[in-house]
Amino acid sequence: MQTILLYGANGYTGNLIARMAADYGITPILAGRTEESIKPLAEELNYSYRIADLNDASQLDKALSGINVVLHAAGPFRFTAKPMIEACIRNGAHYLDITGEIMVYEMAKKYSAQATEKGVMLMPGVGFDVVPTDCIALTLKKKMPDANYLKLGFAGIGGSTSRGTATSMAQNLGRPSAVRKDGKIMPVPLGHKSMWLDYNGKKIFLMSIPWGDVSTAYTTTGIPDIETYTAVPPKLHRMLRFQSLFNWLLRTDLAKKYVLNKIKKSPPGPSDERRAKAKSVVWGEAGNAKGEKVTAKLQCAEGYTLTAMSSLLIARKVLNGEFKSGYQTPAGCYGEKIIEEIPGTIILEN
Repeated sequence: MQTILLYGANGYTGNLIARMAADYGITPILAGRTEESIKPLAEELNYSYRIADLNDASQLDKALSGINVVLHAAGPFRFTAKPMIEACIRNGAHYLDITGEIMVYEMAKKYSAQATEKGVMLMPGVGFDVVPTDCIALTLKKKMPDANYLKLGFAGIGGSTSRGTATSMAQNLGRPSAVRKDGKIMPVPLGHKSMWLDYNGKKIFLMSIPWGDVSTAYTTTGIPDIETYTAVPPKLHRMLRFQSLFNWLLRTDLAKKYVLNKIKKSPPGPSDERRAKAKSVVWGEAGNAKGEKVTAKLQCAEGYTLTAMSSLLIARKVLNGEFKSGYQTPAGCYGEKIIEEIPGTIILEN
């Protein structure tokens, strides 16, 4: 019998995944750091559970005993992904997570050979980070095989940010953004570029950010120059132009502690009602040395809803034996049309 461990089930997105798992025919074993955080949800959903501290290899090995797939939902992943990846390789379990952090993808790639030897797959980013954008990237690569640049952007319409996402963002305060240039990841100022996106008769303002596709889209497409964008109010973008003057302050423990304390007082994440009404739009453009360009655009579910659905969809595929060993990206492994298997997806431009 194939088994899946959902680690971090007590978090906002982990909880959402746990509650939606039955819709995908999956009965996960819930897991987390403490019994107090996991047991109540496990009892409510009638799932079994296991407890393991990510800093204790022996506890992780015990938790992964008999497990075929780990769906890792406990961030910030820059701190949590490495020990879980190593545990998955030791125990012969496939590794999936919902990160959007460039450094995590780059770190995971370094374990590809070890994972291949064990016959297991490593696929970080099986949620909104980066399934929709990865599918757009591959769509554009197939439309323009000689593309030498790629731009990807997304906007949430009517949604909001979870406490976990905000915490991950806070850990990167004061750090530069990133792009890929000539095949290499390069630091650039946050919001160093901006643009307007046409959607449903309206204009949406986008600014450049260090999204996971700076890493993953290169793996999926091989396109050497990659930029990623998200929607923000123009006023915020104007303020961020002066961020470099204060980066030294934002990087201090005092500043991060202040922000993290504010985040702890915020709601765990958007309500079910808000998620149901919200949606996302994802866009991409690729161009070649001749000056030609192609674009693609899609509408999909709100980010956290899509993360739960896409992570469970991919987990089910892996449980059914649909996987490739070693480090993989969502579209690279399953093709650009996997996004169309997720309810609420509408191809606007292809």
